[in-house]
Amino acid sequence: MLLLGVVLFILAVALGMPIAFSLLLASIPTFLTGEFMPPSIAAQKLVGVTQIYTLMAVPFFVMAGNIMSASGIAGRLVTFSNVLVGWMAGGLAQVSIVLSLLMGGISGSAVADAAMQSRLLGEPMTREGYSKGFAAGVIAYSAIITATIPPSIGLIVFGFIANVSIGKLLLAGIVPGIILTLALMGYTTFASRRAGYGAARAEPPSFREVVSAFREAFWALIFPVLLVVGFRFGFFTATEAGAFAIFYALFVGVVIYRELSLTKVIEVMRNSLTDIGMIMLIIIMSAPLGHVIVLADAPSAIEGLFGAIAASPTATLLLVLLFLIVAGTIMEATVNVLLLTPLFLPILVAQGHDPIHFGVLMITILTMGGNTPPIGVTMYTVCGMLKCSIMEYTRESLPFLLVMLSVFLLLALVPGLVTWLPSTLMN
Repeated sequence: MLLLGVVLFILAVALGMPIAFSLLLASIPTFLTGEFMPPSIAAQKLVGVTQIYTLMAVPFFVMAGNIMSASGIAGRLVTFSNVLVGWMAGGLAQVSIVLSLLMGGISGSAVADAAMQSRLLGEPMTREGYSKGFAAGVIAYSAIITATIPPSIGLIVFGFIANVSIGKLLLAGIVPGIILTLALMGYTTFASRRAGYGAARAEPPSFREVVSAFREAFWALIFPVLLVVGFRFGFFTATEAGAFAIFYALFVGVVIYRELSLTKVIEVMRNSLTDIGMIMLIIIMSAPLGHVIVLADAPSAIEGLFGAIAASPTATLLLVLLFLIVAGTIMEATVNVLLLTPLFLPILVAQGHDPIHFGVLMITILTMGGNTPPIGVTMYTVCGMLKCSIMEYTRESLPFLLVMLSVFLLLALVPGLVTWLPSTLMN
């Protein structure tokens, strides 16, 4: 019945049915024919998900990110990033990468970050002589950093599905996010020198300029620090941190920057409700299918298959990550997390892998899938806004993909790069 459900899911998606309802459809054969799983169980699972306290962190952080984006924070972070790295080769491209690192502490969404950067930096980059493919590639791939740095929506969803500490997950994304930033900046410097993409500033900033730009962006820069301190000293859980983020965003937008009017707040709430409804409906509709996967003992079957192929726990991890790379290209990241976490996590934990380590790798890799054909939500968003062809984007962004894969391999083989910070701060 599970296999029939998978076939129904693929057919439904191919025919254009919304993902949420396709997920629900995939579980129906089991509940209609299963002797020990009446349809009432499916209804209980649908309702039960809505009662889970930790899941409230998702709508809280989505709304907080939208409020901050509308409150003038993004423009100040662009200025601060330009002061820091605009003097380097490929100045505007470097600004895009650093901006993703800083925006990661605000939005937590790769697609939202890519869309925002396309509006702010896309046209200036092409006007300065950057090819559209290179500009689209650097914006799309730097957005992966945003999904890694707390408060990452993907990590929150994984923590809910995997039943692991969301606070530790969010902290675990910090070091990988910084490594991704440095790797992308390194390649961008090399590529920009070859292509002749110049600096956005004539010379490195003075200390006074850095302090001035930092002062302007202070309220945006301090927010991720407050999250880390809050998690470390137990001031709030992930859900409470989301509620705090909304209050903080409103305070900064209304009182500090004074750019958030009542009209803007209403518009932000309307947009947030749309985003939240889409994400939560997918999560809710996936609950019955997750129950079916567990009861069908699918993880054991997959473990047996992987055991016959992989000779060691490390080989198993690399095999799973390779599967995730492929899955990320054909299905949206949130759906992959909901479907594949119950399948792969028990296998890896049984072999001694840390779920925190796997969670960060999984979210980062699946987010990268949004940058590749054929599904590529982030790719289509950036290319549409920059009026860049998919062929040009694919050709110019291939080196960014190789850089990302190299970083993923490093993080997979050296788990301490992911687990050190949460282990140190929250042990």
